[in-house]
Amino acid sequence: MKFSKTSDSYYYLNKSTYINLRWIAIIGQLITINTVKFILNFEFDFILANSIILLSIFSNLYLIYFDSDTLLSEKKSLIFLIIDILQLSFLLYLTGGTINPFSIFLLIPSIFSSSSLSIRTNLILITLTILSVIFLTFIHEELPSPLNNYIFNKYYYYSIPIALIIALIFLNYFALTFGNESRVRQEALDKIQEVIAKEHELVSLGGQAAAAAHSLGTPLSTIKIISQDLFDSLKDNNDLKKDVELLKSQVERCNNILKKLTLNPAIEDDFIDKNLSLFEYINQIVKSFEEISDKKFIINDEQDTNSFTFKKSIELIYGLRNFIGNANKFAKNKIYITIKSDSESSEIIVEDDGKGFPRDVINKIGEPYIKSVRSIDKSKHGLGLGIFIGKTLLEKNKASLVFRNSETRGGAEIKIIWNNKDLLKI
Repeated sequence: MKFSKTSDSYYYLNKSTYINLRWIAIIGQLITINTVKFILNFEFDFILANSIILLSIFSNLYLIYFDSDTLLSEKKSLIFLIIDILQLSFLLYLTGGTINPFSIFLLIPSIFSSSSLSIRTNLILITLTILSVIFLTFIHEELPSPLNNYIFNKYYYYSIPIALIIALIFLNYFALTFGNESRVRQEALDKIQEVIAKEHELVSLGGQAAAAAHSLGTPLSTIKIISQDLFDSLKDNNDLKKDVELLKSQVERCNNILKKLTLNPAIEDDFIDKNLSLFEYINQIVKSFEEISDKKFIINDEQDTNSFTFKKSIELIYGLRNFIGNANKFAKNKIYITIKSDSESSEIIVEDDGKGFPRDVINKIGEPYIKSVRSIDKSKHGLGLGIFIGKTLLEKNKASLVFRNSETRGGAEIKIIWNNKDLLKI
C-alpha cells in the first residue's frame, strides 16, 4: 500500500458525533429563542426564527434516516457545515447581527471542521464565515426589544466583527496545525504497526517452519534407516535397488531443505527464541549490515559490566536497527557503538563520523516527516520517519533517548538508556 494514499482517508467527519453536536446546537437555539420570547418578553420575529431552527431539525433527520454512511465525506461535510453557518447567520440577522452576544457561535462550524477536513475545505468555510460576519455587521434587524434602545459607540460596534474575524483566523490556524500534525503522526504510527505486523508474520512463519523441521526430523531419520536396510537386502535386485536409491536421495534432500528452514541450521533443535543480551542484540544487527556495507563498525563493550539476558523483542531489534541503519547511511567511514551497563541501568550509544544532525532540525529530532532545508542534506531524502519509528518502538520498551551531535566523533550521537528492571520486564 502506498503510504501517501492513506492520508486521503482522514478527511471526513464522524456522522454520529456530528449529528449529536448538531442536536446540542438545535436544542440550545430552541431554549434560547423561547426563553427570550416567553420569559424575558423580548420582541423579535419569533415564528421565522423557529422556522429556521426547524430546517436544521429536518436536515439532521435526513442524516439519520436517509444517509446510510457512517462517515460523512468531505464534500457532504462541506455542504452541511455551510448550512450550519447560513442557518446561524440568519438567526443572528433577525436578532441584531454581530452585536448579538451569541454571534461568537458563528465561528464554531469552521473551527470544528479544521482538524478533520482538508485545508481547501476549511478555507471555503473560513471565507464564508468572514463574509457572514461582514454582512451581519452592516445588514441586520435591530436587537430584540427592549435591547434596541441601547446606543453603541461606533468603535465598540466595529470592534466586535474585527475581534470575531481575528479569533476565527487564529483558532483555525492552530486547529489546522494541530490537526495536520495529528494526521501525520497517525500515518507514521500506522506505518509502525504495518512494519511490526510484517515482522511478527515473518517470525511466526519462521517459527512454524522450524517447528515443522524439528517434528519431521525423527520420522525422516526412521525412513532413512529403513531405506538403507532395504538397499542392503536388495543387492541382487537391480530394478528395486534403483527405486530404493531414489528413495534415499529424496529423504536426504528433504533433510537438507528442513535444515534451511530452521532458525538456526547449525543447532537443529533450537527453534525457540532464546534470551539475548544487549551485546548479542547489537552483534546480530551489525553482522546484517556488515554484509551489505563497506563501512567499519566498531563495538565497544568494555564498560558492559553487568551484562544479562532478557526476552527477545522484535520491536527492540527493529528500533535499534533503525538507528544503526541511519548511522550507516550518514557515516563517512566508521560507526561507533558503545554498550555500557551497571547495577542500575544499561545504555547503548550509536555515533558516526558523518556531518551530524543539521542545526535547523536537531530540536525536532524524533518527529515524523521533518527535512533539513540544507541542500547538502536533500540528497539523503531524510524525512525523520525512521528515527520516529525507532524512537517510538524503543520508548514503548521503556527506553529514554537523547539525540545530539557527537563531541568526539563529529557526527550524530544517539544515546539509548534503560533501567535494568525495565529491560527484564520486556
